[in-house]
Amino acid sequence: MADRSGQIHLGVIDGFELREDGVVLDVAPACQRLVAFLALWDRPVTRSFVSGSLWSDSDTEHAGACLRSVLWRLPSRDLVRSSPTRLALSDGVAVDYRETVTRAQHLLSDPASDDAPAWVLPHIAILAGEILPDWYDEWVLLARERFRQLRLHALEALCMRLAVAGRFGEALLAGLAAVDIEPLRESAHRRVIEVHVLEGNVGEALRQYRTYERLLRDELSLDPSADLRAMVARLLRRASGA
Repeated sequence: MADRSGQIHLGVIDGFELREDGVVLDVAPACQRLVAFLALWDRPVTRSFVSGSLWSDSDTEHAGACLRSVLWRLPSRDLVRSSPTRLALSDGVAVDYRETVTRAQHLLSDPASDDAPAWVLPHIAILAGEILPDWYDEWVLLARERFRQLRLHALEALCMRLAVAGRFGEALLAGLAAVDIEPLRESAHRRVIEVHVLEGNVGEALRQYRTYERLLRDELSLDPSADLRAMVARLLRRASGA
């Protein structure tokens, strides 16, 4: 195990990547699973919980032995903080997932804050990404769904914040990212429609509505909500000059 003391960056959004001092580390699959598991918890967790989650098909003794082996094979001594009973990522490890969750929660809890536009473009891309998309462990699926709900709400909130500020191009990037994550989500389509309206592009707004209307009928045999239909009816009257 190498003894390094550099800055460590862990990425779990859109795939696993571990960097130290800018250099990508070669991490064995079992070590990846342990590091990723700890990254998705913002507090120390018990060794028994970790071993039972990662080696759920093994008995307690064998799972504990597997955990000890993986801890010994980690590529950096600065990666995991351990005690006889608990494990956590070291405080110096920067995790893209944790940073994004913090930003998204701040955006949702303080909608009047003025700092969101400063991190718009990189975080739209991150919020559009999934946690470890090619992993299918149950603990990954649960974390992925929590993150999906958070990023949908954050992208919609960011979309309207940017639109009100007159940053329509970036607002559409955020709104369309939410649509791409969940194409059947009406609130995401509504945000995109509202941005087009604020920008004065009624035709684009109606096109977005028709796209959603067709998709909803094809997939679920449903119509858009009465509120959205009424909103579009007002747009049609405006477009016709009525």
